[in-house]
Amino acid sequence: MDAISLEELALLEVLKRISQHEALTDDDSVVRERMIESGLVTENDEGLVLTSAGIEMCKSLQHRVAADAQVAKILQQRENGDVEASAG
Repeated sequence: MDAISLEELALLEVLKRISQHEALTDDDSVVRERMIESGLVTENDEGLVLTSAGIEMCKSLQHRVAADAQVAKILQQRENGDVEASAG
């Protein structure tokens, strides 16, 4: 499995900001439209809101980030010769 891409990390950050009701920047306008078109967010009187698909995408991307961090940790341990320490 490939590491999470920069585009996916950017999407995760925008999804997090929407879920926390933070304002998006002008740089986010293209991503915003794509998220609406893809059904990840909807817009109402209160602003942007994550849909069920948006929530699931956010969770999925967070799991990918966590998995990438775990793989990096294991690889670092192997490089340091700490293979036994990671087995427990």
